[in-house]
Amino acid sequence: MKHKIQIILLLLTTITFAQEKQWTLQECVNYALKNNITVKQTQLTTLTNEQELIAAKGQFLPSLNANVSQSVSFGTAEIFPGSFVNRTFHSSNAGINVSQNIFSGFRTLNLYKQAQLNIEASKIELDKIKDDISLNVVNNYLNILFNKENVNTAKVQLDFSQKQFERVQKLVDAGVQPKGDLLELEATIANDEQRMVTAQNNLILAKLGLAQLLQLPTEGFNVADVNVSLPSFDLLYTSGNTIYEKAVQNRNEVKSAEKRIEITKLSEEITKSGYMPNLSFSYGFNAGANFSNLNGSNSYFQQLNDNKGHNFRLNLNIPIFSRFQNKTAVAKNKIQQENAQLNLDQVKLTLQSNIERAFTDAKAALKAFEAAEKSLKAQELSLNNIQGKFSIGAANTFDLDQARTKLVNSKAALTKAKYDFVFKTKVLDFYAGKLLFD
Repeated sequence: MKHKIQIILLLLTTITFAQEKQWTLQECVNYALKNNITVKQTQLTTLTNEQELIAAKGQFLPSLNANVSQSVSFGTAEIFPGSFVNRTFHSSNAGINVSQNIFSGFRTLNLYKQAQLNIEASKIELDKIKDDISLNVVNNYLNILFNKENVNTAKVQLDFSQKQFERVQKLVDAGVQPKGDLLELEATIANDEQRMVTAQNNLILAKLGLAQLLQLPTEGFNVADVNVSLPSFDLLYTSGNTIYEKAVQNRNEVKSAEKRIEITKLSEEITKSGYMPNLSFSYGFNAGANFSNLNGSNSYFQQLNDNKGHNFRLNLNIPIFSRFQNKTAVAKNKIQQENAQLNLDQVKLTLQSNIERAFTDAKAALKAFEAAEKSLKAQELSLNNIQGKFSIGAANTFDLDQARTKLVNSKAALTKAKYDFVFKTKVLDFYAGKLLFD
């Protein structure tokens, strides 16, 4: 029964592992863009701006209002001097009014244009946020792959040490090597196990970071293995200026800053409309009926027909003195326009600085990768040489362990250099407007 239970538990574990979802990079990016709170908030801002555009369109249309009122009053009324009677008085009124703005100094037109620009600006801001989130997801995803390779490297080294221990064990049993060599190998295995545990823990933390970024449960979260090819010994870009020229044309932060300048210019035109006359037209139709218990009156509908009336009105409002309100409003908008221009200049300077730093980092990462690869080849040759000497007794376990440790460190350095260079090139692609996960 005990063995049956163990078999069942093993099968359940295998099924659970098989059902564990392996998230691809594309799936991670899509999920983050769909569920990120900042993205949702910006999308709501865009929806709000779309409603503002509908409201701006409505300013071109006439307004229509209807009103109906009914009142009743009762109490004592003096009909003749000294003669009072109870009186009940009913009054009904109904009307409809139409008004249309004819000219308002182009204020309505500029408000409509500004509403359109606000929608464009919010969409650009949304694209910028999505770009930043995508880059962050790629970074975390590569970090998981990097730690996976570290775990594999640690496992290979642990297997190597264990096999070496078994080999030396046979030599010790045969009396060829001293027992002290086994003790040194046991210490090496303990160090490899510690390195293995550290690598596994770093992998868990890397998965935790991406799962939290995606706002997913961390339990059972894993990503699909991707074959990250070795980076080319060459950069696709000759200089940071090449990337900057593309970034100025394509980056959303630049587009957003430029759009804000257009918005402030329209704000200035809107405030200038306060200096111009305003012409409007209105039409009204009214009808009413009154009833009292003290005198006879025509029928209700007859009174409405008798008391109907039409009202036409053309109103011209010419501003003369607004207590400096228009003047200060225009002046403040000019200041905002200058500030928007300075903001654009700052965005470009920051972008250029980031690109130059990213380009320098990429070149340094390439050199580090080249050096790490040369170091690994040298350490592999050195270990092979020590192993040959060890097999004939010309080297001891200390020499072998030292060579193996250097090889392990070289492999770890190469893995780190590879992923560091891959991510640095992804950053350059990010600024150049290329896809991050093709």
